[in-house]
Amino acid sequence: MENKKTDFSEWYNEIIDIAKLSDKRYLIKGMNVWLPYGLKIMHSIDSLLRDYSEESGIEEVSFPVLISREQLEVEFEHVKGFENEIYWVTKGGTNPLDIDLALRPTSEAAMYTMFPLWIRSHTDLPFRIYQIVSVYRYETKHTRSFIRVREIHFYEAHTAHKDFEDAERQMEEYIKIMNRLADDLCINFSMDVRPDWDKFPGAMYSVAFDTPMPGSRSLQIGTIHEYGENFAKNYGIKYLDDEGNMNFVSQTTFGLSERLLAAVIGIHGDDKGLVLPYKLAPVQVIIVPIPGDDYEKIISYSGTILQKLKSQSIKCQIDEREYTPGYKYNDWEMKGVPLRIEIGKREVEDNTLTLSMRTRRKKIKISLDELNNIHSYLQAVNEDIKKHSSEFYDSNRVFIDNINEIKEDRMVTAYWCGRKECSDRIEALSEKTALGAVRGMDKSGPCIVCGRPGKISAFSRTY
Repeated sequence: MENKKTDFSEWYNEIIDIAKLSDKRYLIKGMNVWLPYGLKIMHSIDSLLRDYSEESGIEEVSFPVLISREQLEVEFEHVKGFENEIYWVTKGGTNPLDIDLALRPTSEAAMYTMFPLWIRSHTDLPFRIYQIVSVYRYETKHTRSFIRVREIHFYEAHTAHKDFEDAERQMEEYIKIMNRLADDLCINFSMDVRPDWDKFPGAMYSVAFDTPMPGSRSLQIGTIHEYGENFAKNYGIKYLDDEGNMNFVSQTTFGLSERLLAAVIGIHGDDKGLVLPYKLAPVQVIIVPIPGDDYEKIISYSGTILQKLKSQSIKCQIDEREYTPGYKYNDWEMKGVPLRIEIGKREVEDNTLTLSMRTRRKKIKISLDELNNIHSYLQAVNEDIKKHSSEFYDSNRVFIDNINEIKEDRMVTAYWCGRKECSDRIEALSEKTALGAVRGMDKSGPCIVCGRPGKISAFSRTY
């Protein structure tokens, strides 16, 4: 494999191919084929999102993929933000359609035409739904698996509330979900309030979750948006309050995509291959029998271990392929399996097993009874991944107080006044774009460009 530190781009492409996560050879650019192993990892992320959404009172729905031009054009600012990215359907067979239909770039226009049918009274609020679907955007930049594609695997939550204050509480709930998910994925991120010119079309404000990646760029792995009444006024989403008055709802959204998987691949992987947090791993424990005398006993003993693991809801397999043990070790390490169990003649005789953790070199010999403690070893792998991830995050962010340091080959934080003129100056000098003011950092200082009062803000080259 390519060395990750010297050529991250080639390493990233190679590991996706070798681990068989997706196949980009499909004949439409930017629309890749999800392969079984990659899809299982993504489904694990989806499963976590489903659990956390349901616990937060957000229920799953599924909307049609097609949106009419009429629906889209209700909210002009919103559709204008996507007008160069929309795929249009203009024929049904050989017959021109009465009205053009779009493949959803996102689902505001689809959902919000239905909200007035469902929301009538204050008793219907708060109203919270989400879906995990494909959305379609005509991406003209260089496509890259899981990072920049034309068919996006998308989680989107949409909520409606009686007032702005309740909507703001929902924004905090989104952040709690994101924190829980990031902990499972062992990823650190910055929350950056996007500048007005880069917020989601139609939003009052947008907060993005940004994380540094190898290759001196950052990746936006999710966003939350406060809409206020902007969409409600265009789509006529009102409710009758307890005093008999009609009011517009206040709305929010939360969006995530397979960029989460890209971050896991890029931040945790090494020159051996993937490194997967255990909740994402399609195989959490792989059992490798070592050929030798009494091989039937070795296989039988391996089966006993398999059943003990399955009784603890561990995703596990026995590798009985006709390859050498060394080949199997390398293959499963490349796939990021957290734990490997090696079983040979000696292990059978001693009622033990040899355990290898993906994040450590030293092997551990444990008794068969200690399998009941297998979750502690999985958690230890996660703790190793988190430690590495935190160190990577800290070493790839730097605060600067001098414009001459803006070319620093990392994500940069600095005081910034928020004006586009100063952002453009920074981009001209460094190719770094303004990610926005870092949420939760209220300390102020002189803008690094013009000297006006500024907030601590993030800048980076982005994917």
